[in-house]
Amino acid sequence: MAERGVLREGVRAYRLIAGMWVRSSMAYRTSFVVTVLGNLTVTGLDFVGILLMFSQVDSLGGWSLPEVAFLYGLSVTSFGIADLVLGSMDVLGARIRDGSFDTLLVRPAPVLAQVGADRFALRRLGRITQGAVVLGWALVSVDVGWSAAKVLLVPVMVVSGAVIFSAVFVAGAAFQIYAQDAAEVQNAFTYGGTTLLQYPPSVFGKDLVRGVTFMLPLAFVNWVPAAYVLGRPYPVALPGWAAFASPVVAVACCVLAGLAWRTGLRSYRSTGS
Repeated sequence: MAERGVLREGVRAYRLIAGMWVRSSMAYRTSFVVTVLGNLTVTGLDFVGILLMFSQVDSLGGWSLPEVAFLYGLSVTSFGIADLVLGSMDVLGARIRDGSFDTLLVRPAPVLAQVGADRFALRRLGRITQGAVVLGWALVSVDVGWSAAKVLLVPVMVVSGAVIFSAVFVAGAAFQIYAQDAAEVQNAFTYGGTTLLQYPPSVFGKDLVRGVTFMLPLAFVNWVPAAYVLGRPYPVALPGWAAFASPVVAVACCVLAGLAWRTGLRSYRSTGS
């Protein structure tokens, strides 16, 4: 019951803080629209790069353009949701260095909710929109014999992928409590991770594929389940049920990230500023 109470309080605090930032951004609606469109355009350049590659080749690692677009759409949409919800976690190190993190500790609200909702930016909807558009095109263009299981797996991948990326954001923030200047390290696993997943696993070495499958299981955002949907072989031997394991992996990542966050908070020592 106590855990539920803390969760409710955290959700309430997050909603209030995020709402404050939304009202602030909507005070200048023209600027907001321009920023969203700019974000949409900038994130879309990633897919333009893929289109340019396919203007020179027919396949990438044996995967066609619609299949790569399927990977891209899943990765970008999932990451976009996590970035919208918890994208401000990467500035935690700066807060610790300037002493402002201490003010969050004395407020009557869960610290994770405060950090996650800090500077909540609706402009990040541009990334989600762009990823969803590419995903929609891929779904109607890819050559797949759709079954009920495969259809259901698409939204499951998006939601589970968003949860996995969110867990990586939280774990990265916990690491920043120790390192204090590790935003780039966190970004390597978040922004770098979504970029990695936009391309077929067959273009990477098996050691890297094993690492993002068994150590930091980003492969369950799209690589593993997408290989099942598209009927593509996966570079690493996995049991058949692994294609449906993304929700379980997401829950496990959340548990581990939660433990890392609690451990980080307990070990935190104020800067004294």
